[in-house]
Amino acid sequence: MNLEAFGWNEFFAENFEPFRREGYGVGRIFLQHNKIYMLYTEEGELPAEASGRLRYLATGSADLPAVGDWVVIRVRDTERKATIQEILPRKSKFSRKMVGSRDEEQIVAANIDTLFVVVGLDNDFNPRRIERYLIMARESGAHPVVILNKADVSDDLEEKRRVVERVALEVPVLVLSAKQGEGIEELSPYIGAGQTVSLVGSSGVGKSTIINRLLGVEKQKTQDVRTGDERGKHTTTHRELLQLPTGGLIIDTPGMRELQLLVRDQGLRDTFDDIEALAALCYFRDCGHESEPGCAVRAALENGELAAERFGNYRKMQEEMAQLAARQNRRVVEAEKERVKKLHQSLKKFNKRR
Repeated sequence: MNLEAFGWNEFFAENFEPFRREGYGVGRIFLQHNKIYMLYTEEGELPAEASGRLRYLATGSADLPAVGDWVVIRVRDTERKATIQEILPRKSKFSRKMVGSRDEEQIVAANIDTLFVVVGLDNDFNPRRIERYLIMARESGAHPVVILNKADVSDDLEEKRRVVERVALEVPVLVLSAKQGEGIEELSPYIGAGQTVSLVGSSGVGKSTIINRLLGVEKQKTQDVRTGDERGKHTTTHRELLQLPTGGLIIDTPGMRELQLLVRDQGLRDTFDDIEALAALCYFRDCGHESEPGCAVRAALENGELAAERFGNYRKMQEEMAQLAARQNRRVVEAEKERVKKLHQSLKKFNKRR
């Protein structure tokens, strides 16, 4: 197999070079089932599992392989299986806080060039949710693109497009109807040979229909949304890297009902760049945008330049990140102690064997 067809480039080759000199192989994960991974390699498709060392040293799920990762492998020729020794540095990763009580990072897709944020132009349409997706998209390291799908059911398309353009600052906003096959060509610049894209969005927004259009076959299951609330079921239940006829690659992801942020404020600043710019004009550097004199943010709210809903969402996500940061700081310290302990234990075992 030609690895360039699966997104291999100079970035990964440079990081792999020390391993190549030691005789290791390399592959890209295109599917995961529990602890078994499927890889694209120069020797074809191979099943693989993470080495005991890799699992032992992992302090959380983010330290384990994910769909889209390039991994260093040893191939067991007699079994036609591979063992994953290391994960090559990720060029990008779309991740969220793991659902539930643990403040742990969950990687949704790795090494993507463009992240399509898919929004339905039906009852799914929610500018505040779009802002949340854009924060995470910008933090991923990939280039975000907003797709407004289901144009065929929207009576106020242009107004919704304007609303999105006001919150998706400097992000391309594309309109299409995947069900009707209209506007799919708008995605062509992002799915050329070797390029990897991923789709994220709520259940029922039409991600699987878009993928089927791009593939040219009905590979992904689709279901009509429920009447009444126009919400869909999770037709995609796992993550998979698929090859497109254009030479590009696409990672489908299950719909997300819980979209919990991680503590990285760059995405917040980029997504709310207009508010950040206003805050820089406030008289006081530490302005709380409440009742301080010379507050540019309050002035923009009062004259209608800044929407109250947008500012409210900004403050809400600031608070959410601050609360999570306090919990994560404690967890990071504990995880680092555990990591160092494991390394010392591994070193002791190695010295005893010598």
